[in-house]
Amino acid sequence: MTAANHGRDVFEYALLRVVPSVERGEMINAGVLVYCRAKRVVIARTHLDEARLLALAPAVDVEGVRVALGAVEGVCLGGERAGQAAGDDAGRRFRWLIAPRSTVVQPGPVHTGLTTDPEAEAERLLDLLVR
Repeated sequence: MTAANHGRDVFEYALLRVVPSVERGEMINAGVLVYCRAKRVVIARTHLDEARLLALAPAVDVEGVRVALGAVEGVCLGGERAGQAAGDDAGRRFRWLIAPRSTVVQPGPVHTGLTTDPEAEAERLLDLLVR
């Protein structure tokens, strides 16, 4: 951290997107991942707009999407809920979560910023980009 940051730490974030049909390329934002190395924290905040998702893909497995989003939250929390990533530090869990994949829940590109409070930043981004 430099004095020019005014007590703020660098953080990275990525959107979590629901892509019910990869072939169509349509998606909705359903969450955010926030990683702050200085605070040693990775945070997931999710919000699934079920009506919007069903309008996009009436046959989508909504419960399956909710389970997948819950799994992402579990990996961020670490410990037993993180499964195989339980022993990994926050940075490794974040990198694993943002790795490209061809599942219904996919990460978007990573962006950066400065924050004094990664938890509040996750809520702000969820309100701004998802809700």
